[in-house]
Amino acid sequence: MDESCAARDDNTDGPLRKALHEHVADATVIIVAQRISTVLHANQILVLDDGRVVGAGTHAQLLATCPEYREIARSQLSEKELALNPEGGEQ
Repeated sequence: MDESCAARDDNTDGPLRKALHEHVADATVIIVAQRISTVLHANQILVLDDGRVVGAGTHAQLLATCPEYREIARSQLSEKELALNPEGGEQ
């Protein structure tokens, strides 16, 4: 689904992810995505760089431990999605 989903707008992406979660709640789902918002709430995110796994964890864990993920996240997400506290630092 990577290529067919890459062009989805945010108004379509959210409802699609919600419906997917509702219909396959007990299944393992593998999503290949270029947009972090698509995998933001995943139980496990793998970050690839040049074919190598450079990070693994939840969104919060990767923000804290993976420079590649953090760079992509900062370019794509709002401060709320980045889990920034009012002082501007990461939680």
